[in-house]
Amino acid sequence: MIYTAIDNFYLTDEQLENSPSRKDSIDESTETALRIYGCDLIQESGILLKFSQAVMATGQVLFHRFYCKKSFARFDVKIVAASCLWLASKLEESPRKARQVILVFHRIECRRENLPIEHLDLFSKKFSDLRIELSRTERHILKEMGFVCHVEHPHKFISNYLVTLETPTELTQEAWNLANDSLRTTLCVRFKSEVVACGVVYAAARRFQVPLPENPPWWKAFDAEKSGIDEVCRVLAHLYSLPKAQYIPVCKDGNPFTFSNKSLDSQSQPVLKEVPQSSPPADNDSTVLKTTSAVADIESGGSKGAMVKAAIDKLKDSKKSDDESKSITSVGEARDEPVPKSKSGHRMEGGSDRNKDRDRDKERDRERDRIKARDRDRGRDSDREREREEIERDRDRVKDRSHRSKDKAKDSGGYSEKSRHHSSRDRDYRSSSYSSREKDRLRHH
Repeated sequence: MIYTAIDNFYLTDEQLENSPSRKDSIDESTETALRIYGCDLIQESGILLKFSQAVMATGQVLFHRFYCKKSFARFDVKIVAASCLWLASKLEESPRKARQVILVFHRIECRRENLPIEHLDLFSKKFSDLRIELSRTERHILKEMGFVCHVEHPHKFISNYLVTLETPTELTQEAWNLANDSLRTTLCVRFKSEVVACGVVYAAARRFQVPLPENPPWWKAFDAEKSGIDEVCRVLAHLYSLPKAQYIPVCKDGNPFTFSNKSLDSQSQPVLKEVPQSSPPADNDSTVLKTTSAVADIESGGSKGAMVKAAIDKLKDSKKSDDESKSITSVGEARDEPVPKSKSGHRMEGGSDRNKDRDRDKERDRERDRIKARDRDRGRDSDREREREEIERDRDRVKDRSHRSKDKAKDSGGYSEKSRHHSSRDRDYRSSSYSSREKDRLRHH
């Protein structure tokens, strides 16, 4: 026998205090913030995916039930929220593709974490890993639930209760909003839907200052207790006093929906260029001639001194000849080097080159125009020849028609003369035959 409404998902306060997350050293405030954050993700993504409120409410209830049995340190809140919403869409008969769910959660995470919105490639390894993780987490949820995912929401009781209590219509919308906000808390795993419905009706009536019957107490008619109603109101008041929930990374194996593309700025190191030291040019003109002075012997007289003077004169002459040859080579090199032109000369040459190019372009354009004109003239001549041929053909046709008409007229004239000739002969024959008959009659008489 299959049971679709089993009340085995409700926990006591002691069980909630000893949750698996607490055993993994996660305090109460962190767990509450992560629960609110996951429910906010489900609500926002459900709106973007155009789900009904029933789908989002079912996903939030499945989210709370799963983390009552598993820890936030083992399963990342983002992927669990996506899997709960994906499973709830199937349970409420409004299925969506895994691709749509992943893309929506990816965009929401980029906006919430103030990250640049990047394109998630459907053929990338990141997307395939997220899809596998989504299916794997869905199997974990079904396994922990024992494949019994029946959910009963307080929304269906609110309208019946308010109609029975004969309250104004404004109270209905307020109670409905409070019921949606109650799904961010653990009320769905602590109290039945009837008690939560009575609590939100009581809170909405107090906000709008609408009196409800207390003698006898109105909650007795709906199988609720005053303590449960007070606890629902207290939890809702505490929820509204909390700031907006932010993501707290407590899961070591978390697989976010975004890329971590924080590129580090590469530090550019200055490149030192070695400047070669230029050696000072050697001065050839500063050569010192070392002359060997022969010690003249006093006794030898002036013969050795004359020889030394002659050697010194030869060295001086050779030095002069070397200097002259160097000067000549420098003058030749100076002649061979091109004389640098001034800016005005360069401009004149550039202007002349441009004028030449323009003249060439003009000549080319003229040639093209001439060729086009020739082609046009040839086309016109061919058209004229065609017209002449057509005119001659028309004339020949007219001549043929006139000759044919003349021949027909001749043929018709000869036939008429012959017919006239034959008719006269017939008349003569008839008259002669008639006269011969008359003669025969007269003879017999």
